[in-house]
Order: sequence, then structure tokens, then C-alpha cells
Amino acid sequence: MKEVDISAYKISQEINIKDLKSYVDFKASEKDIEDELEDTRERLGKLQDTLYAHGKYAVLVCLQGMDAAGKDSLIREVFKDFNARGVVVHSFKVPTDREKRHDYLWRHYIALPERGKFGVFNRTHYENVLVTRVHPTYILGENLPDVHSVEDIDEAFWDKRFEQINTFEKTIAENGTIIFKFFLNLSKDEQKHRQLRRLHKPSKNWKFSAGDLDERDLWDDYMRCYEEILNRTSKGHAPWYNIPADDKPTARLIVASIMLQELKKYQDIKEPELDAKTKARIDEFIARLENE
Repeated sequence: MKEVDISAYKISQEINIKDLKSYVDFKASEKDIEDELEDTRERLGKLQDTLYAHGKYAVLVCLQGMDAAGKDSLIREVFKDFNARGVVVHSFKVPTDREKRHDYLWRHYIALPERGKFGVFNRTHYENVLVTRVHPTYILGENLPDVHSVEDIDEAFWDKRFEQINTFEKTIAENGTIIFKFFLNLSKDEQKHRQLRRLHKPSKNWKFSAGDLDERDLWDDYMRCYEEILNRTSKGHAPWYNIPADDKPTARLIVASIMLQELKKYQDIKEPELDAKTKARIDEFIARLENE
């Protein structure tokens, strides 16, 4: 298979979300795609070991997408060959009472990966300019000093929030966190198919919530918000990638390939060498163990 062309997915100029692809055809069999993913994730796993030994970078992987976009299965399949200690996944749900007593970014700050590790955000800090923008009454639950009613949540409020998110990402990038942001672009028709499958298949019923259909009714509102997110927050240090998500195997391969290609550009990520004094005594240590 041909190498995935990152430029085809990276958001590097202003976009209209209707022009972004939700499906791409690699002209390859499902087995070929799965074999390529297996090879790519094995190489990612080895790179993560080196990243851990190097200890100077962390990797933050942000996944956003509508319900049924395939976030959970993507995490399972892409990170399957990682050392368990090398990747930590956080699924952000409705903020708890404790989290609401802090600023909205607090729970994301404390979940950031430490140097040498991958952190995966399944839904992210962008929920704070997505769900809360579609449902502004949620902002009232944050108990902010200058917000007393929905009327106080104006465009200046959202401008400030976008600025805060951009600053958050710039700060962590400047301090050694490599950021990947993936928008799993699922078509409305494919979402319908997947939600029907959840309802028809008893083993998948637990994934369904009546509220999912209420959110589906707001599809156009969500797309407008996603378009603004992609246009206002795709930066050189924290780019967004549009991942066609109507076909799950292809989406997984694209995500894994982008991470591998980008991380390979960091030529300084190498396993540290032993200090000269210890290295000079390698033969002595080997003999000591073999002669026990």
C-alpha cells in the first residue's frame, strides 16, 4: 500500500466542513488495510518504548467526533501493541461537582500525560466550545462570576474561551507535549446505520441512549461548531486532522500512520546511552552474572 499522505487530512487553511471527506477509498482489501495497521501500530509501540526511555516528550492524542464515530474501537485497535504503562486513556464525561469547582480546563490539565507517555483524550477540552455552545445553559452550571444568565454568554465569551484553549495547547507544546487532534468525521447517514445496529443487536443495546437521538436532531448545530473549532484552533504546534470515519479500518490506519510519520520527524528521540564509566564495565558485569 502507498504511504498515507498527511497533507490530505491536515487542516492547514480555512475549511467548509461540508467539503471535508467522511469516506476515503484506499483501493485495498480490508485484510490489506488491517495488515498495514498491524505493522504501523507495532512500529508505534517500539517508538513509544524509545520515547519512554528518552523521557523528554509526552504525546497527547485528542479524539473528537459525533456519537458512534468509532472513538472507543479506534483506541483499542491503534494502541493494541503499546506497553500498558506507556499509554493512559481518559474518557471525559459530564463534569463532576468537584470538577465544576475548578475552571473548565483543570480536569484536562491534571490528566495530561507525563513525559515518555502517550495520553489519549476520548472527547476533550473542545467539549467546552462544542456541547456547551449547542447547549449554553450548561455554562450556568460552571458558576462563573460574570455569567448570570444565558444572555451573558455572548460572542465575546466564546472568543475568550477559544483564546484560552489555544493558550493551553501552546503552553503544553512549548514544554514538550506533542499534540495530535483528530476529528473523526462521520456522515449523518453512517451514524444512522450504526445507531440502528445498536438497537437491532442485543449485545450492543447498552451503547444506546435516547439522548443520542436528541443530539442527532441538532446535527447542523454541531457541524457549525466543529467547523469553527477546526478553523480557529488548528495551529502548527497543535494541528487538527480530518479523519474520514465512515469506514472504521481505514480511519484507524490513517490515525496510526499520521502519528508514526510525524513522530519519526523528531530525530532527537533516541534511547539514552550508558555513561562511559558503566559502558566500559559491560564485560565485567556480564562475567559477574554468568559466573554466579
